[in-house]
Amino acid sequence: MIAKIAKLLVIPDLRKKIFFTLLMLIACRIGSYIPVPGINGELAVQLFRSTAGGSQNLFQLMDIFSGGAFAQMTVIALGVMPYISSSIIMQLVMALVPTMQREIKENPESGKRKLGRWTRTLTLFLAFFQSGVFGRFAVQLNAGTPGIIASEVMDVQFLGIPWLFYLIIMTTMTTGTILLMWIGEQITEKGIGNGISLIITVGILSSLPSTLGSVIRQLNLDSQEPGQLTFSSLVILSVVFVLIIVGTILIIQGQRKIPLQYARRVVGRHEVQGGGNAYIPLKINYAGVIPVIFASSLLMFPATIGQFIGANSWVGKCANAISPGSWLYMFIFVMLIIFFTYFWTATQFHPEQIASDMKKNGAFIPGIKQGRFTQDYLELTMNRITFAGAIFLSMIAILPTIIGKLLHVDASITYFFGGTSLLILVGVILDTSKQIESHLLMKRYEGFMKRSRLKGI
Repeated sequence: MIAKIAKLLVIPDLRKKIFFTLLMLIACRIGSYIPVPGINGELAVQLFRSTAGGSQNLFQLMDIFSGGAFAQMTVIALGVMPYISSSIIMQLVMALVPTMQREIKENPESGKRKLGRWTRTLTLFLAFFQSGVFGRFAVQLNAGTPGIIASEVMDVQFLGIPWLFYLIIMTTMTTGTILLMWIGEQITEKGIGNGISLIITVGILSSLPSTLGSVIRQLNLDSQEPGQLTFSSLVILSVVFVLIIVGTILIIQGQRKIPLQYARRVVGRHEVQGGGNAYIPLKINYAGVIPVIFASSLLMFPATIGQFIGANSWVGKCANAISPGSWLYMFIFVMLIIFFTYFWTATQFHPEQIASDMKKNGAFIPGIKQGRFTQDYLELTMNRITFAGAIFLSMIAILPTIIGKLLHVDASITYFFGGTSLLILVGVILDTSKQIESHLLMKRYEGFMKRSRLKGI
């Protein structure tokens, strides 16, 4: 293990990218310990724990995604969820507006820059709105438990509204989200891996010590009486944990190979007949863990607003109905995962382009005519394997929740040791390791080419 890490650090460019990524992620973690000015973070955490209890709660899931920043009401309490929500909205708009699709196809660089600007602008508005709702929730908590918000900030009011507190919390939390968005983009551009996904992953990993502590407390090892968590439940959860890791790796790495043949090819100076081991690899899960991230964030947005506004309002009642752990929540979650799996695959996989390139290169699928027939075959095949991948992905996502409900295990444990958190964690690690491997392969190839040139001189 140490030898492999040392091998990575030998390459200067890769070492620089890894250190840059680590520094950016450390900056994110520092932000999760800086509370909003005027907020008593310790009291907020205590109240959060007593409010969340051991039941399935949306706030627990948001707190895991933000790495504990949500419970402490810090400057990055909203995390990157506003950015993900705006990305979903812009992807949907792009799919529904033909002019945007045409612009991106005709001028990809300019189209991507414009799409990025619109996504950032929408993120700003969503963060501003969500931080305002968060501020209203904090005011309600302070009314029941005085001391969460400093009295000096709450006393500055106009028409009964603590405008100074709202100004502070909306400004700081929106700034924190914009900073996280910028850090994520910098990691993607100058570091290793997808920046936004890595920020979510680090947040999930940061909850590992508290989750292990919760497991030890619930086992009640210091007493003769049985604890809330039994050893048999822990064994079952461990088995599910391993199965989800294996299943996630299989579904992300799995692919169906479509064989190819060439009518005639020129290899060097010789013309050869078709054959060989050429194939088109179609991934079973082309979208990776993106559908899980999109589905989670999309469900969080309305449910969070409903729980912040209040349980007695009609919005709050709707939010209660789709709170994590409920059967309605799991059904909608599965449907959203399937939808986003197909949606992302449709936007990224282009069978017409593949069929066109195959025709130009004289390649064909055995038994399938070139052109439109090849395009239809690829599209039909991709739809079938995407359906299988989406079903498998959604089942992995909800399996720990179902087992947690059956075994009456604390939600904080089931959230970490399976489902959404583990899927994101394993998927992002696999994606990052692939990027590192590609860098190593590229450097190895460049070194080989340099040695070849030296030998030829």
